[in-house]
Amino acid sequence: MGLELHNTLTRSKDEFKPLKKGVVGMYVCGPTVYGHAHLGHAKSYVSFDILVRYLRYLGYQVTYVQNITDVGHLTDDADEGEDKLEVAAKEEKKHPMALAEYYTHSYFEDMDKLNCVRPDISPRASGHIVEQIELVKTLLEKDYAYEVNGSVYFDVSKFKEYGKLSGRNVEDMQTGTRVEVSPDKKNAVDFALWKKAEANHIMQWPSPWGMGYPGWHLECSAMSMKYLGKTIDIHGGGIENQFPHHECEIAQSEAANDVEFVRYWIHNNMVTVDNQKMGKSLNNFITLKQAFSGSHERLTRHYDPLAVRQLILNSHYRSTLDFSDAALFAAQSGYEKITQAVKSVRTNMNTASAGDADEEIIKELSQLKEKFEAAMNDDLNTSIALSVIFELVRLANKLTEDTSVTLETYKAVEELFDKLAGDVLGVVVDEYPQSGGGSDDEMVAKLVDGLIERRNDARERKDFAAADAIRDNLTEIGIILEDTAEGTAWRRK
Repeated sequence: MGLELHNTLTRSKDEFKPLKKGVVGMYVCGPTVYGHAHLGHAKSYVSFDILVRYLRYLGYQVTYVQNITDVGHLTDDADEGEDKLEVAAKEEKKHPMALAEYYTHSYFEDMDKLNCVRPDISPRASGHIVEQIELVKTLLEKDYAYEVNGSVYFDVSKFKEYGKLSGRNVEDMQTGTRVEVSPDKKNAVDFALWKKAEANHIMQWPSPWGMGYPGWHLECSAMSMKYLGKTIDIHGGGIENQFPHHECEIAQSEAANDVEFVRYWIHNNMVTVDNQKMGKSLNNFITLKQAFSGSHERLTRHYDPLAVRQLILNSHYRSTLDFSDAALFAAQSGYEKITQAVKSVRTNMNTASAGDADEEIIKELSQLKEKFEAAMNDDLNTSIALSVIFELVRLANKLTEDTSVTLETYKAVEELFDKLAGDVLGVVVDEYPQSGGGSDDEMVAKLVDGLIERRNDARERKDFAAADAIRDNLTEIGIILEDTAEGTAWRRK
């Protein structure tokens, strides 16, 4: 079975076939850079990082475009309110472009720590004003848009397929409008292509309709067309962007070009906290920098960035991920198990004897590879793929206890770790930092892990009294054990 992806447009799992054989053009809506990236951003960009990595693993030549929104994203999706960059810039007493530079740098810093591959192209909305103006002019010429008092709006009534992505009915949208609609609009559902700027609006550019700035939806159409063509293979983004953002992208792009805009629409689900969406507007978010440093009140310790990545892989990209410190702690424990297994294999390669690879082990590795690919081909089921990696961990741990294992056998195991857990899932790296004498945290971790092993041995012997005693003793000193499907994790009270 080849790769199948859930296409929001068709509402089904479709076999992936790019427009041009062996070549993939992929566009993902990037961040609006007015604050530090949080765990919700990580869920989205790790998910699409996995897609890019797996497409390349399958042999596709991928051009990955992910924009930076540094102008035009208003505080209200109904085309009202202020530009989010300008609002944040006023609060921090900085020029909007200075703010955008700062948070763009911060974003890529966090994505690098999460081991996300850099996009091939990271275009900025503010750097493509000319292209956006030209797109507006085209829509006006084709009578899909109208200009009123220096602003230009898309006439939704002229595009009969509006709503095909979200499944919304235009009439229902009209009657269901509860926000105050601009009197300049012919219809409540019409959306802004170009907005007139007031005199005190910092970010504004000259246009045929006067000084103004582009609408939020316009940038992604203009930039995807410039770098990937009129029809692109994959367009990704968070499920919250399905409407209105992506719906409006389709309308303006297909109206301008008279061809299909996107062949596969892929949407990731969100991170929740106490079953409520994590987001800046709700002020319930945890930034990635806080997660990495353990500096948020909901966290009991700092976390390795790749443990945060592993937490995301534990859930399907189309499922919600309800955040908790315990879940992140379990992911840290699982990540450390994978890391330790890889380190042990690499260490044993230095002393292993020469000889052919064990045929039985090679066969087992081949079966694991097939299971992994089957999971990934099934709409990128990373949770099952990750469970295959833990099967590989158990095999590796078994081999490292056997002094007769050959170098070629270890090479085959390491190669599979590198390809599956490294190249595709991104939780194994080429080199791990060398630890020195060991910090207090490292010493505590080693002691607790040793006690957990003793407890596991006692449970296997059915000596539950001894196992309970170890748990109780750790509880007394503030260490809480949590038994999960992947093993026992621990955290401080």
